[in-house]
Amino acid sequence: MKKMVLFLAILALLPSVTQASAAKNELRIFTWSEYMDEANMPKQFEKETGVRVRLDMYDSNEEMMAKLQAGGLGQYDIIIPSDYIVPSLIKLKLVQPLDHSKLPNLKNLGKRFTEVAVDPGNKYAVGWQWGTVGLMYDKKKISAANASSWSILFDAKKNVGPFWLIDGVREMMGIALLYLGHDFNSIHPTELKAAADLLAVTKKRKACLGFKGGVGGKNDVVAGVAAAAIVYNGDAIKAIAEDPERLAFTVPGEGSEIWIDLMCIPAKAPNLAAAHQWIDWILEPKVGASLSNYNHYATPNEAAIPWLDKKDVENIGVWPTPEIMKTLVFTQDLGKGNQLMDQAWTRAKSN
Repeated sequence: MKKMVLFLAILALLPSVTQASAAKNELRIFTWSEYMDEANMPKQFEKETGVRVRLDMYDSNEEMMAKLQAGGLGQYDIIIPSDYIVPSLIKLKLVQPLDHSKLPNLKNLGKRFTEVAVDPGNKYAVGWQWGTVGLMYDKKKISAANASSWSILFDAKKNVGPFWLIDGVREMMGIALLYLGHDFNSIHPTELKAAADLLAVTKKRKACLGFKGGVGGKNDVVAGVAAAAIVYNGDAIKAIAEDPERLAFTVPGEGSEIWIDLMCIPAKAPNLAAAHQWIDWILEPKVGASLSNYNHYATPNEAAIPWLDKKDVENIGVWPTPEIMKTLVFTQDLGKGNQLMDQAWTRAKSN
């Protein structure tokens, strides 16, 4: 009888043992869609480390954070948030400090990416890619001169054809604020109301298709469904390479967002060792270069620059000129002001 009890006790333990074993051999990454070579990069990591990679996708930082708060902390080993939301992730204890002893390739980061304002010293986060938000457009329908101002979307007198606004609170609200002559990160109630009203009015116009994620907007411009869309620069550059005669990307003169996306480890990551392996692997010079060469974003990995595609390095859509850089603004954590921003965004989308 004792042997039977012991046998049953062992059987009861088997699922947890199996799960633990699986966790050691699997890395779960929660990321943006089309942000890496999804067919080959996970396979390369598995070949070099023996750890399988599973990818899940999200369309916005807010969606990602909501899932973590709703019980997803133990589901993922790596997340890739944008800079502005990192302070909230830290404050809410949704991410954990990194073990720098397991990240020897941190030395490959450029200096400005070791001093990121939202996480000085890379205590919680390490740079993944950086880029801009701008206007992707069909050159057969919109001239470069008209695309040089956000008025091409916001001025009803401009005959732009069908277009998408981007479905991102900080990107879209910030662009509207800049167009109106305000600070990208303003939380002044009157200025927020004016930006929300502008978006609400624009959304109701016949030409406006509504709000859509950057990848979706890009796809519709490629397909000819839309004449223009607000998108992330890498998504646009990748598509333009396949049809340069028709497609173009620009940062309109009023300015836009410059962002840094970072790698973080959720607070209850099931495979902490593999998470550090992944971060350090991405910081390998040739791996970092292959990532940027695929998605056409600029890399924070200074050691990767010699292996970057020369066409990208010379493309101002990927590496903005000093003149364009002066018009770009980093999204800041607004603290208590986040609620005011969210309320304005809700009004813009619901009115």
